[in-house]
Amino acid sequence: MPDNWLNETRESYDTDAAGYAEKVRGLLDGRPYLRAGLAVFAEAVREGGGGPVADVGCGPGYVTRHLHDLGVDAFGIDLSPEMIAIARQDHPGLGFEVGSMTDLPLADRSLGGVLAFWSVIHIPDAAVPGVFEEFQRVLRPGGSVLVGFHVGDETQRSTTGYTGRAISVDSHRRTPEQISQWLREAGFSIEAELLMRPDDDVPGAIVFARKPRPD
Repeated sequence: MPDNWLNETRESYDTDAAGYAEKVRGLLDGRPYLRAGLAVFAEAVREGGGGPVADVGCGPGYVTRHLHDLGVDAFGIDLSPEMIAIARQDHPGLGFEVGSMTDLPLADRSLGGVLAFWSVIHIPDAAVPGVFEEFQRVLRPGGSVLVGFHVGDETQRSTTGYTGRAISVDSHRRTPEQISQWLREAGFSIEAELLMRPDDDVPGAIVFARKPRPD
């Protein structure tokens, strides 16, 4: 598959890293359902046996920090070097590395959890199954996944970033049913689907899933 979308996403977030980081600063403070979802995920990781948790598409690292504060051994991976630089500056002591969720630089069965917090929204439909197969590969049996995303059935292209500079990145809106189906096809069992602000123009959703243990 051509990787032009990966290059566009990386370049766009490199261009707008400072503006995006400022936009999401303190975001969780006013979002009780997001905080509750992260708390459920943290508990699921502990119940599954613990272990490291990758925040894939971590951006400036604010969710990685939140998970750490919940007692999770969390680290961040992001496609954008500029985002990783901000994450390291804002959250010293936590681990952040440049990488792509399409080819995670992680060993098989090395994680207790994978978090994709509004980051798969930039993955085209044709590439999502491969990304979820990567999540399956790096998770230990019993490990947990949280996928957060915009709900809908269309793609929106952004051409101007929060700093006013030119970017070029697609955001794909999907239904919980579609995300859950892709996860099932990758070998996960679905634990729960949470739909948030259903009356908004663009609702949000979280799907919780788990990698089954061998019988």
